[in-house]
Amino acid sequence: MTTYNAIIIDDEANVQEALRILLQRNCPEVNLCGVANSAGKGRELLMKWDIHLIFLDISMPGENGFEFLESIPKEDYAIIFTTAYEEYALRAIKTNAIDYLLKPIDPEELEDAVEKASSHLDLRRQNKQIQKTYGESLNNLARQAKDGVEYAPKITILEKFGFHILEVEKIKYIEADGNYSVIHISGLDKIISSKPVGEFEKILDPSIFVRIHKSTLLNIHYLRGFSSLEGSFAILDDNTQLAISRRKYNEFKDAIDNYSKSID
Repeated sequence: MTTYNAIIIDDEANVQEALRILLQRNCPEVNLCGVANSAGKGRELLMKWDIHLIFLDISMPGENGFEFLESIPKEDYAIIFTTAYEEYALRAIKTNAIDYLLKPIDPEELEDAVEKASSHLDLRRQNKQIQKTYGESLNNLARQAKDGVEYAPKITILEKFGFHILEVEKIKYIEADGNYSVIHISGLDKIISSKPVGEFEKILDPSIFVRIHKSTLLNIHYLRGFSSLEGSFAILDDNTQLAISRRKYNEFKDAIDNYSKSID
């Protein structure tokens, strides 16, 4: 079994202790080397130990987790954010496909996060391009948090063998395929993501991306027409026809009306 050296950076002593106990009980592959209650002390631990995995709190006094990221060679580590529910922060994390845990931490979610983060770390060590893409994703995350951007212009797609950073404006539509999503991109091939369509709906601008069917999320920038012949269909710029469900028809119509007003 491969062992991963880890540190916890969190200003709450009760959270530190709870996470330490959960790691000891549920994640035998994790060797906890130290705990820090501030970003500065976290950097000291990184200098002292050969660390692979960082459990990083977002909200800390003085220097928060995003600011800490900007001060270290972040792509060298597997980062798992620990946070209470903060909508803007979670959207930024999800947008950039970074691992996170909500407080109070659930043991099963901890196991899943450690397994995913460590496997991605192993993958990045074998592929410099994946390592570079992961680093760029973390840079996008830090920038998005710093600038207070609600909906980022780029998102990171987690694929089976790495990461893919994609410009949001190039996404034409996203459709469900079983437990996966197929992202259709302007001028490019499809990308398969393990995220369900509903997760993309949470991180993309709802004034632009409209759920027209339980299995389809449409970027209305690519909408060129509408047909009600034998059902309701959205017609895209390449003549692709996407079914609009009866339940979503009014939402689709409202979205088009609002979009039309915004460009008048």
